[in-house]
Amino acid sequence: MMNFAVELKNVTKIYSAGRSSDAVVAVKKMDLCIPPNEFFTLLGPSGCGKTTTLRLIAGFEQPSEGEMFIMGKPMTNIPPNQRPVNTVFQDYALFPHLSVEKNVGFGLTIKRVPRLEKDRRVAEALELVQLTGMGQRKPSQLSGGQQQRVALARALVNQPSVLLLDEPLGALDLKLRKDMQIELKHLQEQVGITFIYVTHDQEEALTMSDRIAVMKDGIIQQMGDAVSLYEEPANHFVADFIGESNFINGTFEGMEQEWAVIRIGNQRSYAMMSSEKPAQNAATTITIRPERMVISSPGEQEGPGISGTITEVVYIGTDIRYLLELATGQEIQIRIQNRSKENISAFPKGATVKISWVPEDAKILAN
Repeated sequence: MMNFAVELKNVTKIYSAGRSSDAVVAVKKMDLCIPPNEFFTLLGPSGCGKTTTLRLIAGFEQPSEGEMFIMGKPMTNIPPNQRPVNTVFQDYALFPHLSVEKNVGFGLTIKRVPRLEKDRRVAEALELVQLTGMGQRKPSQLSGGQQQRVALARALVNQPSVLLLDEPLGALDLKLRKDMQIELKHLQEQVGITFIYVTHDQEEALTMSDRIAVMKDGIIQQMGDAVSLYEEPANHFVADFIGESNFINGTFEGMEQEWAVIRIGNQRSYAMMSSEKPAQNAATTITIRPERMVISSPGEQEGPGISGTITEVVYIGTDIRYLLELATGQEIQIRIQNRSKENISAFPKGATVKISWVPEDAKILAN
């Protein structure tokens, strides 16, 4: 029987304000199994329960219901300092009056680890995060990225079985944040322990994670790797939260072979069935990624499609983003890769165009 690095069984966390009507259910009946050596991310908007879940694992909060296990051992009522985990916070929480070496070795000092062993482990941790030679500096003498590395080294030096990371890149500028995403993934692979990462940034989650749990209202909506979440979203919320999506309203007319026939206004198109088949003539919403849609001049391409008018053209370097209004009044966006200068002026603002897609790129989703 496999021992998971972290296992939650039917875990619920309720914050009570004194009256039952004011109680807030932050996490609701969560079942979660995270194997050893996985980079696992809890992803969702503010208030979805992801940080509460992390705090439950860390021991800073106790569940209202359910059981938790770390490395196969029950953790209910076990205090944070007795759990085989360490946490890295967004604000780093470094001691400004201590050197980098003393910050990193602080936990070992508290545990009264012998000096020679402590010095060796601190040196190894600093080498791991590429800060060799900076041990005598104070945190104020370091950049934001270097301070973040010190916080990582301080957590890793304690040799935890699980490292918990609560939006640790949130205070960094965009370029440094992107660089650190790659470094964090490499670091996790190098040290070979379980990372549980909390973020609201879906690009960050897609970049680093082996698996992602998308959360809303204290409930995991879908869990899987980056490809499955992006290509096969389970519902409207996941499709909208992971990347960009268009949602087009229409009417389900039936099936032609494996494709669902959708009437959008007075035009027919096709989509892939990825949920229960709607009733005949039922109102239906399909979702399509902006980069999977094709723009052409009316009559230029044969086959099904819908008409629309370009309301805005936005040049963003690598892509050109077209905002369109369909004949039904719905608004969508399309991204076209900028392969040549001709692309920029191909479809000007105000032009009437045909919009089409490959049927398997359009999906009927559960609401």
